[in-house]
Amino acid sequence: MSEDFIQGLFADRIGGARFGKDNVLYKFEKIKRAKAAARLAHPDTPMIDMGVGEPDDRADDGIVRVLAQEAAKRENRFYSDNGIPDFKQAAARYLAEVYGVTGIDAANEINHSIGSKPALAMLPSVFINPGDVTLMPVPNYPVLGTHTAWLGGQVHELPLREDLGFLPALDEVPDAVLRRAKLLYLNYPNNPTGASATREFFAEVVEFAKKNRILVVHDAAYAALTFDGEAPLSFLSVPGAKDVGIELFSLSKAYNMTGWRIAFVAGNALAVKAFAAVKDNIDSGQFIAIQKAAAYGLEHPEITRRIAEKYSRRHGLRVYALRALGFHATKPKGSFFLYTKAPKGIVGGPRFANAEEFSQYLITSTQISTVPWDDSGAYVRWSVTFEADGAAAEQAVIAEIAERLSRVRFEF
Repeated sequence: MSEDFIQGLFADRIGGARFGKDNVLYKFEKIKRAKAAARLAHPDTPMIDMGVGEPDDRADDGIVRVLAQEAAKRENRFYSDNGIPDFKQAAARYLAEVYGVTGIDAANEINHSIGSKPALAMLPSVFINPGDVTLMPVPNYPVLGTHTAWLGGQVHELPLREDLGFLPALDEVPDAVLRRAKLLYLNYPNNPTGASATREFFAEVVEFAKKNRILVVHDAAYAALTFDGEAPLSFLSVPGAKDVGIELFSLSKAYNMTGWRIAFVAGNALAVKAFAAVKDNIDSGQFIAIQKAAAYGLEHPEITRRIAEKYSRRHGLRVYALRALGFHATKPKGSFFLYTKAPKGIVGGPRFANAEEFSQYLITSTQISTVPWDDSGAYVRWSVTFEADGAAAEQAVIAEIAERLSRVRFEF
């Protein structure tokens, strides 16, 4: 039987009958191909990958030890469904110790997720009907918006501008949009800008959400990775936040547990209950041994503080190097990411129409990979999760970056 009929079965949300037929190359595929070509053209020059958004190290020995111990126990072989009490209780204690969030009911206001990405993918199924709106900052991590659109909802973009500290201008949302809005997505410290929110901004968000009857979804993936005396800030620590929102906490970035796929949703009890109802129809829970290992991690937030110290050191080195080359670089207060304006061109050389052209130039001409963002101005994202084992190796990587970039003069 011909398989041509399958082409006509694809859902419109992924392209329908045209699925797989377009020749559009998306940003990360272009980067992947450019890196492969650069490696072939310059086999003796190592690629320095500053675009990776994953930790460069493995999980703490204590976390790994607990996983091994718990994985060997026969009683941990069962489905965990919506999570085990040990993990939920550890999460509640973690929120109190690290963020000062008290009064969280572990049984009813926390639920685990197999990483925060699936939680973001499920939440539109909890709230979005056709025609409903999700307020989505750009640039952003797009999963909540993608699933909003797939369900027949609409995404209203909120540009993150440097003059506003990369915080969304909520007062610029049109009334006609607000009347249909159900979800507001936020992510601070932010990917890709590296910007941090303030307690005052979160207080404004609470009032905005109450006034407009909108649920806030705060993705706190990088919230514990703060530097230079900046205390970790949770949306739920702001008075009234639990009335209007939920917050997602992932162990991927804060504990070097990206591939372990463990996170939790906390906040408004009714919203958490509805999330659990949808989740129960999608997965059967994360492996109990992983939840117990994650609970150990949550009981030891000093693990994250050590990781943050490394990232802070790397940020400082790189900001110093980029500034010397003319980049307008400012060390962020948290996250993996440094976000800088892309140059307009090379003095006496090529011009860059956007950040993507600059990023491609870096890969092909210097073997340095970054991620371009042209959603709200031409910027590039530099990650601190590059491969380097120890402070001396970090200094060597930054020195090599500076040497390669200094071969030309950038025009801003």
